[in-house]
Amino acid sequence: MLYNLLYPLKETFLIFNLFKYITFRTGGAMMTAMILSFIIGPSFIAWLRAKKVGQQIRSDGPETHFKKAGTPTMGGLMILFTVTLSTILWVDVANPYMWTVLFVFLGYGAIGFCDDYAKLTRSSSKGVPGKVRLFLECAIALVAVLVVMILSGPVLGSSLAFPFFKNLLVDLGWFFVPFGLLVVVGAANAVNLTDGLDGLAIGPIMISAACFGIISYLIGNAKFAEYLQIHYVKDAGELAVFCGALVGAGLGFLWFNAPPAMVFMGDTGSLSMGGALGAIAVVTKHEIVLAIIGGLFVIETLSVIIQVVSFKTRGKRVFKMAPIHHHFEKMGWAETQVVVRFWIIAIIFALIGLSTLKLR
Repeated sequence: MLYNLLYPLKETFLIFNLFKYITFRTGGAMMTAMILSFIIGPSFIAWLRAKKVGQQIRSDGPETHFKKAGTPTMGGLMILFTVTLSTILWVDVANPYMWTVLFVFLGYGAIGFCDDYAKLTRSSSKGVPGKVRLFLECAIALVAVLVVMILSGPVLGSSLAFPFFKNLLVDLGWFFVPFGLLVVVGAANAVNLTDGLDGLAIGPIMISAACFGIISYLIGNAKFAEYLQIHYVKDAGELAVFCGALVGAGLGFLWFNAPPAMVFMGDTGSLSMGGALGAIAVVTKHEIVLAIIGGLFVIETLSVIIQVVSFKTRGKRVFKMAPIHHHFEKMGWAETQVVVRFWIIAIIFALIGLSTLKLR
């Protein structure tokens, strides 16, 4: 919005020329989201406590988690507010990709909110029925994927790019639709599964958002795309502003979510941020790279799949508890040990993912 209002005045006020640069606006969005989080955080948490919006703890979970019962949840509402406001404030509001990603972000946030609300009203760890939630997630992802395909053009829109290869695109045709759905829905639920310890999910989310901020900027810049020999997606650079807002909101939320957490993001936060990362990956044609950068989310998801399949087919569990972060808790790791070590793993995956930009 500031870009659209102030940049046209650059001839009169030279300082407004700064709004031309995506890097400047990305930094502005990051700082705005972080400061907003610091400002509204205490009052928001106090309001959640007054409304008794407390976390429901699984009865079969680690014993150390029972003391967390009643900790305010739905902290994702704060993230939704700060990211949306900061993005609209600093982005070029005429950019269609930005509105597509915001549509997924807010849509999945609404699904997560309904899920969190259902858990609270039922005083249970079970929220919206799985089939209903999956249907809604697929419906939102379907709209987003179709819009991206139209905006990207007939060839690029339905193509799958492969990392480590120069400009290699495989046209999937209409099969790209279910593939895109899998990326968006899978990313949302993978992040949701990772959100189980104080600060565990928000760290890798910020790392992934920072990486895709870089990728979006490079993909949307014709000169950088040509230099790196990667495909160019016109107008995708504006998504760096959204990623910056996501990082800033994450930093602000982590201030209150650091162990011992004063607030949890709930499904409201995890589904919205995961879905947004999936949508950005589809826009930038870096769906496979998302699986690398978000390798920790993949591991968490696979641990649940392996556990369920093993128990149903063999009657035995592979892990002491799934997702895998609970397995290490059961082994005696302190919660902070699990969180910090998983963050380190997330950073390693992120560095590998970013290396694909040059190693071709």
